[in-house]
Amino acid sequence: MSLNQLIENCKSNDSKAQGELYKLFSSKLFSICLKYSNNYAEAEDNLQDAFLIIFNKITQYKSKGSFEGWLKRITINTVLQKYRSQKVFDIVNENVVEDVELEVDEDHISIDYLLQIIQELPDRYRLVFNLYVLDGYSHKDIADMLEINIGTSKSNLARARQTLKQTIENYKTTQSLQSL
Repeated sequence: MSLNQLIENCKSNDSKAQGELYKLFSSKLFSICLKYSNNYAEAEDNLQDAFLIIFNKITQYKSKGSFEGWLKRITINTVLQKYRSQKVFDIVNENVVEDVELEVDEDHISIDYLLQIIQELPDRYRLVFNLYVLDGYSHKDIADMLEINIGTSKSNLARARQTLKQTIENYKTTQSLQSL
């Protein structure tokens, strides 16, 4: 069955088609949920919530643009909506911190470790970092998505980079001391 036919069947609330759509896209959308969630269990919940919204709104998809892009946008917005309702951004001082360059020595830092320390960032820093660095959104887009000011987005990105830089420097120091 073609993707277009699968979408049409989902628009008719065909549960078999919905199951096929879930199988087809759940792993990609789960990786998005995991990137924006605090932990694995929360990511699973967010994936389920995203699919409920996808199935409820699939009639709004008009075959203009990428269907996968549409799914990703709904998934990201589903996760971010939870953070907006928790007001995790209200406590941020909007003084813009000096942005730092974050350089990663791939010979000493594994991608798994890097993903782990990104996951450990405070919510407000992790969300902005992922949206800006990993997904390529502008600060204006991030501000609109998270219902924050552009300055808050920039400040959170700078603080995320500072935190990651310090964590990586501490890790390198620890690794150097262990190799002595």
